[in-house]
Amino acid sequence: MQNRRKTLLKHAQGLDCDVLVSFEPENIFYMTGFWGEAITVLDKEGVTIIAPELEVDRAKKESVDCDIVKSERGTGLLSVLAGKIKGKRVCTDCQNYDTVVSLRKVNPAIKHSVEPFHRARQIKDQDEIDILRKASGLIDQMYELCAAKIAKGQKESELQAILMSYAMEHEMFSTGYRSTLNPLIIAGGPNGALPHAQVTKRKFAGGDLVVVDLTLRYRGYVSDATRTFGIGTISSQAREIYEIVRESQKKGLGAVKPNVSCKSVDDACREYIKQNNYGQYFIHSTGHGIGLDVHENPTISAKSQTRLRKGMAITVEPGIYIPKKFGVRIEDSLIVKDTPQILHKFTKDLIII
Repeated sequence: MQNRRKTLLKHAQGLDCDVLVSFEPENIFYMTGFWGEAITVLDKEGVTIIAPELEVDRAKKESVDCDIVKSERGTGLLSVLAGKIKGKRVCTDCQNYDTVVSLRKVNPAIKHSVEPFHRARQIKDQDEIDILRKASGLIDQMYELCAAKIAKGQKESELQAILMSYAMEHEMFSTGYRSTLNPLIIAGGPNGALPHAQVTKRKFAGGDLVVVDLTLRYRGYVSDATRTFGIGTISSQAREIYEIVRESQKKGLGAVKPNVSCKSVDDACREYIKQNNYGQYFIHSTGHGIGLDVHENPTISAKSQTRLRKGMAITVEPGIYIPKKFGVRIEDSLIVKDTPQILHKFTKDLIII
């Protein structure tokens, strides 16, 4: 935790700030070990958590080497914060405009920037990697469950219920990702042609490809993987596309190395799909960073200017989507190293149910 705080302050100093104030639960957790309703203040003296009474006992129990200050909720928290930042060079991740305006009445020079947090969180320490590895292993177990439980006539929603029951029994939970109403993506047949399909009551039918994207949080951290299953006798085009996506992902994984551009990883996947005449059907970027958020820096895309660094946690997830027919996506989470550490072990051979 101390190394994380030193890194955060180093990035803050790059913005000419010596105090970091966080309102966002992910950033609070990153610097304290506590995930809850609070404001944290980090400076060279240490970390202070300003929390309402209903959170104080939990903050004391879960945080690491923090001073805990009790306050009233809402404006009470801001009043306590104001006393701690007056006259200091402050950077905050606060997303609420009215709150920032209020704080600037106390400290006109306060800066709004998420950069120190995002830059620090890009490189995972060993504790974070260990959690991601455990989360990924649990997701592999859920794919074993898919292979055993998917059946013709089963509803997408029924499979989601089975998987989420298993996940919660093993301390894995929904990410709360705001762009979806469902914890998982389970998309059979034509629904699979929608990369971010909502789970429906559609029943799996013979000939379907079923895209199962498992993105779940374990001890704060998000692991993300996708496998595509077949049901019954699938078409020759579906088999062909599956193998193209599998080979594309293999090429993308092979391109992952420290100091290479994120664009080059995207290129490796995209060019192979283009060479096989399905380029127009690969309609999203190749991957993204993972960690305390579902999508973190860096972006693995054709437009990315970022270079990979050791310790980054990313996904590689090419896909082909044939409108109104089916989709195929294969995804792994991995840690960038000289030899990349792929976190998921579940087979990428096409499993036919």
